[in-house]
Amino acid sequence: MADILKRNKALSVNPLKASQPIGGALATLGFNRAMPMLHGSQGCTAFAKVFFVRHFREPIPLQSTAMDQGSSVMGADDNVRDGILTIAEKSHPDLITVLTTGLAETQGADVQRNVREFQEAHPELAHVAVVGVNTPDFLGSVETGYASTLTEILRARVPDASTAGTHPGKHHQQVNVLANYALTPGDLEALRDLFEHFKLSPVFVPDISDSLDGCLTADDFSPVTIGGTPVSALATLGNAIATIVIGASLDACAEVLESKTGVPSYRFDHLYGLAANDALVHTLATISGNPVPARIERQRAQLQDAMLDTHFMLGQLRIAIAADADLLGAFVDLVQEMGAEVVAAVTSCNVPLLARLPVARIKIGDLEDMEQIGLANKAQLVIGNSHAVDTAERLGVPILRAGFPLYDIIGGYQKTWIGYRGTRQTLFDLANLVINHSHEEIPAYHSIYGQKPASERQTATPPCH
Repeated sequence: MADILKRNKALSVNPLKASQPIGGALATLGFNRAMPMLHGSQGCTAFAKVFFVRHFREPIPLQSTAMDQGSSVMGADDNVRDGILTIAEKSHPDLITVLTTGLAETQGADVQRNVREFQEAHPELAHVAVVGVNTPDFLGSVETGYASTLTEILRARVPDASTAGTHPGKHHQQVNVLANYALTPGDLEALRDLFEHFKLSPVFVPDISDSLDGCLTADDFSPVTIGGTPVSALATLGNAIATIVIGASLDACAEVLESKTGVPSYRFDHLYGLAANDALVHTLATISGNPVPARIERQRAQLQDAMLDTHFMLGQLRIAIAADADLLGAFVDLVQEMGAEVVAAVTSCNVPLLARLPVARIKIGDLEDMEQIGLANKAQLVIGNSHAVDTAERLGVPILRAGFPLYDIIGGYQKTWIGYRGTRQTLFDLANLVINHSHEEIPAYHSIYGQKPASERQTATPPCH
């Protein structure tokens, strides 16, 4: 079990985490015709929108209850009810989530009561799903905010299996897929292809591959999301033969869905690396009753060959990783599968998954902590989001950009990391970073070849300067 080192300073010097409201908004944006509304000041929403726009490079629907000095002191219930009504009447969404911020939580907001009061006052808007979620940004991270919001959406909108007439019968090709915050649009598209190879029909909950995939639409403007999981699809989740849960952060979400539908769930911490994808493929073969397609077998063989090609560069490599827990665990397993050593593991908040990760110590902290630990342990490569670029430069090592946000590269949000093909490309990317970085010696070169690279051998006559 990993030793969890808790925070020992009063502030974040170089913050790693994104806030819970951002995670809740991300989960909402994976549903069709949805609108997240942050219960707080206008600045809270503007800051979140900047994160999303820089990462996805798309217009992002996001609203605010616009709390000011008066409502912060006297109460902002009217802001919530009026905000829901305005959005419902002007934007005609299918789903509105009301997500609290630190300001609203400190003020003492009760958004669940506000939602009930709105629904009682406006029965004519019963077709609009409204869900209130507590997502204070002084606790948790984008991971926990995402998971909490998805849990509350399922709790509110998925019918109980015991309700007469709710589930008319099983659809023997339907499989529910609970997708965590770390899965990109490219990951979800790859997953959809994999399920279809086994003649299964996946229902992704949520599905940002359809709403945040960078696709041009016929509409010049839309005040709500275009694409994503239809809210109506939540009523069909009890018809599936299985639920695939990707990410330990969604364990509570999976329990809610299983208790409401009775559909058995199969849980995976992540889909990075050979072993994790073997487990998923075996599960899909079992669920579908179909053999593993030859195309998938070939992709597995291609990954095995890539592992052979890159182990010269990645074996014994000293890596520092900074990410939320699900993504941290995924990269720890991937690089250790290749024989690399994780010399610094830093995450944003303490969650149950951390104790199971196969590393000696995990620091709950920020990018300054990662920099200090990485420097002390002579890290040779960094894995982190775009905020970690400066950290890697100060350490003098290359960085693999991963996580949220990725604002200094084009298409980072769309990259495929999972599956045999995604893992293969990630290994190539890591190996190329090692090869191309400032003439640094490839790890274990001497033990493999018994001599230095030609570029480092002494010549009889030293070169002129």
